[in-house]
Amino acid sequence: MLLQKIDSPTDLKSLNINELKELAEEMRGYLLSVLSEHPGHFAPNLGTVELAIALHYVFDTPRDQVIWDIGHQAYPHKLLTGRRDAFPTLRQYGGISGFLSRAESKYDVFGAGHSSTSLAAALGVATARDFNNEDYKVVAVIGDGGLTGGMAFEGLNTAGDFKKDMLVILNDNQMSISQTVGAFSKYLHRLLTNPTYNALRTSAKEIVKRIAPEVKPVAKRIEAALKPGTLFEEFGFRYFGPLDGNDLEALLPVLEGVRSLHQPILLHVVTQKGKGYSLAETDSATFYSVSGKFDLETGKSLVPKSPIPTYTNIFSSTLIELAKQDSQIIAITAAMPNGTGLDKFQEVFPDRFFDVGLAEQCAVTFAAGLATQGVKPVAAIYSTFLQRGYDQLVHDVCIQNLPV
Repeated sequence: MLLQKIDSPTDLKSLNINELKELAEEMRGYLLSVLSEHPGHFAPNLGTVELAIALHYVFDTPRDQVIWDIGHQAYPHKLLTGRRDAFPTLRQYGGISGFLSRAESKYDVFGAGHSSTSLAAALGVATARDFNNEDYKVVAVIGDGGLTGGMAFEGLNTAGDFKKDMLVILNDNQMSISQTVGAFSKYLHRLLTNPTYNALRTSAKEIVKRIAPEVKPVAKRIEAALKPGTLFEEFGFRYFGPLDGNDLEALLPVLEGVRSLHQPILLHVVTQKGKGYSLAETDSATFYSVSGKFDLETGKSLVPKSPIPTYTNIFSSTLIELAKQDSQIIAITAAMPNGTGLDKFQEVFPDRFFDVGLAEQCAVTFAAGLATQGVKPVAAIYSTFLQRGYDQLVHDVCIQNLPV
């Protein structure tokens, strides 16, 4: 087995494309085997196998610094960086972390657990690199969910302004933006990262400067309409994508190309949550994270169900009953409808349910705004994530004595 021969990213360098594909399948099989026995994040990691392989194949890690947002999708990264044999101890006492940990590995550049921190962290690393006159590359991998957090946009805004040499990879596993496919698409991505093309692009900018002023606004509007990444370009990033993040033949040449550029780059890749396991491909929400042993064939949990209802179930059913009696009750979540039990509330009261994304600060102040108008908001947020909304809790809710 190829996976048994991979003790560090250096071992990847000698593999050809077919062997890399074989390695990806072996890694998925190993992830399925371990995660069906031990709790952990499931579907996201099945989708990032090729991305982890490609990053460690193209970049010189750990000299080049790769930062994974949250870390819940970095299990393939762990398998490639010396933690294959320890992986069955995931999230166990004395075992390896379910997220990234600087204390655990030199390949874990920045620890996390909460979302949207990777861009600011990567900007800090890139700025320190330049301050120390070093020349390694800096990469941040962030999901489309993590990008809904305000801190991510603060990082984008600042990084674009500082114009640092850094690569942001947007791992879009929700298919929220149409994916371009086919041989012509792959050719375009290779072309866009080709040094000759970039030299021509610079020359073209000089030509555009000489276009008659009355023509420029029309040209700008046409250009903006054709660009899928206009938003990121406005932040000061050069945008490439979207491309298939589960296709190594597409990923490798594009990563090689953007590695040679020295400016803020955003590469948009589309991956499939749960890839390689049909049940998770069709129901990634259920298989987002698994809490115990389950049957790989049926997907059914092997953990005996307790006859005692969970606190989450009690909260959910009680809130639904209260909402039936009071039409002013509204439920709010910050991207955790399943974990908080509000998915059941949403089924009964879809017009009285709001998901603000991974934005706890917004969730709390949004609830405060609702409360000023006599609405009765219930914001359900995990305690560890509510830390992020603490200022809003004090400043926007408590000081104003609002019923949230």
